[in-house]
Amino acid sequence: IGINYIGSNNALRGCINDVQAMNRFLTNAGGYSPQDIVILTDDQQNPVAIPTRQNMIRAMQWLVNGAQPGDSLFFHYSGHGGQEKDLDGDEVGGYDECIYPVDFQRAGSLIDDIIHEILVRSLPPGCRLTAIFDSCHSGTVMDLPFTYRATDGGLKEYNVWKDSAGEGLNILKGYMMNNSSMMLSGAKGLFSKVTSYTNDDKIERIKQMKMSPADVILFSGCKDDQTSADANEAGTFTGALSWAFLQVMGQTGG
Repeated sequence: IGINYIGSNNALRGCINDVQAMNRFLTNAGGYSPQDIVILTDDQQNPVAIPTRQNMIRAMQWLVNGAQPGDSLFFHYSGHGGQEKDLDGDEVGGYDECIYPVDFQRAGSLIDDIIHEILVRSLPPGCRLTAIFDSCHSGTVMDLPFTYRATDGGLKEYNVWKDSAGEGLNILKGYMMNNSSMMLSGAKGLFSKVTSYTNDDKIERIKQMKMSPADVILFSGCKDDQTSADANEAGTFTGALSWAFLQVMGQTGG
């Protein structure tokens, strides 16, 4: 999904370029077929391919529909992002992170709660989703349980996961070690623990935990309190994160 917000006061210049470059990478080096990829950009004539809020939700649902263990899914968004006041109390900082469809002024944004519900919660164990959000305030835009701080190499754990008895860390360690059995064991243990809760207080804690037994990783353009920007590389406008990701993947052979 790439949105330049063409003709608006919020116009960007590199987001559609990001999608085109990412599509070339996925089909040339990533092993994906063109028919396995849905592209939404605001320069297309087909109404279904315009990144409206409704079309973006439909595309996200298409991506995860029928996901099976062993599947490798990929999601890429380049466009505006922001923050909105949290209304359900599941954000420590008091704000939901969000992305802005091309028709956001009429239809509204897509907040992290909805993104998580569609892209993360429905995935089965053994399924991998790699997501890139090249947008402002995107650090926790998928409401994942852990945040990796590149500046000091540390892992930030949400408070609501403190009673998970290490299952969450086992999932993470398994991912880092490419140990699928460790990941699956941790996911099953955590899933069993949270689904055993019955009273209202613990049910609320389950909602806040945002858990999923799947293997989901997010590359974000910045922290929640930061902004991302267009860059100009070799005369072409591009999102800084999208460009950096493709450069690194190109150097390492994918």
